[in-house]
Amino acid sequence: MRILGIDPGYAILGWGILDMKGNHFSVVDYGAVTTDAKMEMPVRLQHLYTQLTAIIEQYQPEEAAIEELFFNNNAKTAIMVGQARGVAVLACVNGGLEISEYTPLQIKQALVGYGRADKKQVQAMVKAVLNLSEVPKPDDTADAVAAAICHGHSAGNRVRKLLKVK
Repeated sequence: MRILGIDPGYAILGWGILDMKGNHFSVVDYGAVTTDAKMEMPVRLQHLYTQLTAIIEQYQPEEAAIEELFFNNNAKTAIMVGQARGVAVLACVNGGLEISEYTPLQIKQALVGYGRADKKQVQAMVKAVLNLSEVPKPDDTADAVAAAICHGHSAGNRVRKLLKVK
């Protein structure tokens, strides 16, 4: 299974592509799509959509794991991140991907075993699980890769449950 992990944002949208065979992950690629703060919001959203669509076309993932919006105290920022998240969902749907959404708590729980883990703990687990020499940068990219790992673990659990039922 090829998984696209996404950490949505309008300034930085992190992404990561992982292959999962059995319970083993291998890195295909990862990175971030960035937009300039001087750009108008519609143009920023268009850029995010265009770049994410190109990533989907290039790597042909089968499924997407998107981090759910964590609402902070700044409603304007939350709305803008929500718009970027909607663009990411649209790119995935138009690319034919099955989409799963995970809260930050679920992602932390899947990687660290503790839903209140800090960013450094999650990043250390991303590095360890994928046997990387360093943590993916920027943080948004590491978060996207963490979402993909979370999805892989979740998908594996769904398969095991289905096999037990039969």
